[in-house]
Amino acid sequence: MPRNKPFKKDSITVDFLFDQLTRTVGLDISKVNDAPGDERLVTESILHRPGLALAGYLELFTYKRVQILGNTENQYLAHQKPANRKKAFANLLGFELPCIILTESNQLDVELVEMATKAGVPVFATPLPSTHFMSIARDFLSDQFALQVSMHGALVDVYGIGLLIMGAAGIGKSEVALDLVERGHRLVADDVVMVTRKEERVLMGSGTNLVQHFMEIRGLGLIDVRAMFGVRAIRFQKRVEVVVNLHPWDPDIEYTRLGMIEDTYDILDVPLPLVKLPITPGKNVTVLCEVIAMNHLLRHYGYDAADVFAERLARRIKQKSEGIEPSRGIEYFEHDYE
Repeated sequence: MPRNKPFKKDSITVDFLFDQLTRTVGLDISKVNDAPGDERLVTESILHRPGLALAGYLELFTYKRVQILGNTENQYLAHQKPANRKKAFANLLGFELPCIILTESNQLDVELVEMATKAGVPVFATPLPSTHFMSIARDFLSDQFALQVSMHGALVDVYGIGLLIMGAAGIGKSEVALDLVERGHRLVADDVVMVTRKEERVLMGSGTNLVQHFMEIRGLGLIDVRAMFGVRAIRFQKRVEVVVNLHPWDPDIEYTRLGMIEDTYDILDVPLPLVKLPITPGKNVTVLCEVIAMNHLLRHYGYDAADVFAERLARRIKQKSEGIEPSRGIEYFEHDYE
């Protein structure tokens, strides 16, 4: 399976941040001044509350982060005399700040807003509490700056498990995904799957803005899964949990028979369970994908069929070594004499 090179964004503009938080995330944010944000860059996912900087301690001021002025910072400014208030606010504006966001419906004096505009620092305001706004904004920025990689395959939510179906071009990945959708499962992405590492071991998959939930079926052309099967047949993102590799049957390859040894496939340094599924005429790959998802669910809840069978086999061997006759495989009353 070919691997693409991981990538991540180095920065986003303040205008892009404002547009996405308002339109996509749906937060209530308004512009306070007319300072342009198309050249101001946000380079970190962590937000900063500059209380110490306002008080004059600038040695460790992380000015490259989005600056949040909540109740504490605004109360500090409000209790200062006008000259000291300007001086405290000037401590912030002496640095190349991305932007300032006022939370909990706080407002700056007109003079301070004019200072920010003159310095070219965009100022925004939101009625949301500081902790609530920072939590949502931090999650959005973490997603923007997360490590990503594009994978060639199809991602389907099968019984709540994200199956990433991979394989060579023309092997039938899209057809399997389409069959799973027809059986009631949900398509996340086809052909190009964008995988993002959200946390240390969490991978989230989604489609691209261009393709979204369109599929290309050889011999048929493009189909729109959402229009054809309805909104219940799609998801916009899903955690990637199992990789299914489709490939032609090769008699020289030794395939897993008992499942005692689990293969893994690393994506962004996160190991995922790998199932190598050979394709032969007449094999129902769709049902096998459903079984793979259900088997993963059973393992998640502590039941492993291979372990149970191994324990049963070990117990039978022990009984035989001790001279204990095992019970009959089929009792007499199970036979049909009619």
